[in-house]
Amino acid sequence: MELQWLKTFTVAAETLNFRKASEQLMLSQPSVTIHIKLLEEFLGIALFERINNRVTLTNAGKLYVTEAQKILHQMEESIQHIHAFKQGFRHKWTIAISPLVAETIFPSILRTFIEKHPQLEITIRVEDSQLIEELVDNEIVHIGISALPTTYKHIQSIPIFEESLLLIGPRDAYDDEAGPPIDSLEYLQSLTLFTHHHPVFWDDVLIRLRKEVPGVRTMKVSQAHITKRFIQEGLGISILPHSIVRRELLEGRIMHIPFDLFELPKVSTYVVVKNKRDLEEEFIDLLSTYYFG
Repeated sequence: MELQWLKTFTVAAETLNFRKASEQLMLSQPSVTIHIKLLEEFLGIALFERINNRVTLTNAGKLYVTEAQKILHQMEESIQHIHAFKQGFRHKWTIAISPLVAETIFPSILRTFIEKHPQLEITIRVEDSQLIEELVDNEIVHIGISALPTTYKHIQSIPIFEESLLLIGPRDAYDDEAGPPIDSLEYLQSLTLFTHHHPVFWDDVLIRLRKEVPGVRTMKVSQAHITKRFIQEGLGISILPHSIVRRELLEGRIMHIPFDLFELPKVSTYVVVKNKRDLEEEFIDLLSTYYFG
């Protein structure tokens, strides 16, 4: 059996049209027909039915298409592994991070870790915090960094830092010393508040805000980096963890609005890990050094 037969079969199974399959594969239509025929002869069973010039999968074809896709996927992975080996990589290591973490100093930490481990082929998966625990549990990733602690008893969630929330708005026309006093209530009454880019605090904060600021206008924006962009464009304000806006504040692209209506909660970031081997221990130590060192 040849891999090209499987490639031809999977494309033909997807299109259910040998002409379209030939176009996608850049083969002649007779070649597609021959590949399918050879595969059927090798397996000893029909994969397609041809009725009134229409092609459909037989029951065997529906079953085998999944198997063919698995074989092709495994072949692609094996090719990637050998290419990684040629580039000097010897091991694969996968980290899942929430979009919130991607907006912090994590890239600097990752660069340090990569420099210490040039033999590692590191993959980063950016996933919602709610999904990271399951990825760690199923060992799809080696370690996760999440805005949520784990709910599984057999998985550890290690708090690596706790931080304050800040009310953030667009820059005004004044410098810090010459401008008039900044009134958070005025901003909340006049601008849209972007919410729900963090999985923990918004429901409770909104309950208290609506008591203090009746009629406050809100808009759900699920990603923190989009929220920051909207703020910079003057579209509204939001409450964000300090680590996410640290750089923009230093560069003067956004403004911290003092908030005194009530005390804003603090939020934490967690390492989620199932198997703490040497590499995981080292990575956790590195995170702790950056955030607490």
